[in-house]
Amino acid sequence: MGDLPDYYFRVRENGAMVFRVDTENRMRRIEFDQIATVNVKNGEVRPHGDRKLSEADRRAIREWLEARRATLARRDIDDIHRTVDHLNLTAQWAQSRASEEDLEAVTDALLLAMHDLRSVLVRRKAERLMKAGGDQAAGAD
Repeated sequence: MGDLPDYYFRVRENGAMVFRVDTENRMRRIEFDQIATVNVKNGEVRPHGDRKLSEADRRAIREWLEARRATLARRDIDDIHRTVDHLNLTAQWAQSRASEEDLEAVTDALLLAMHDLRSVLVRRKAERLMKAGGDQAAGAD
């Protein structure tokens, strides 16, 4: 067999199921032995059944968790950039191609969502400006 990793992480909604990869068996088949589940949000690692995790297991899980969180953070930002593109495309659609019926079907939902987003963005921007102003004032002492 090629060089397979020692661990396999089956991604699921809030984390992953962790398997140890076994290729050293009589049948020379790849076998997965579930050793734990991991929650990406809170970092909780639960050994599977009565299993005791080795330091190598814990290290592999920590490394995967760190990499997975970085991947998800990059995806979040990429999704937001796509949303900006979609908003621009939606504006172009509304201006140039949308029928009166199309606009009637989506205008209220879009206006409410955009109002909510604008409110959140303005509040968070104000918080950052206040914090930056407070940090500068503290530095002036």
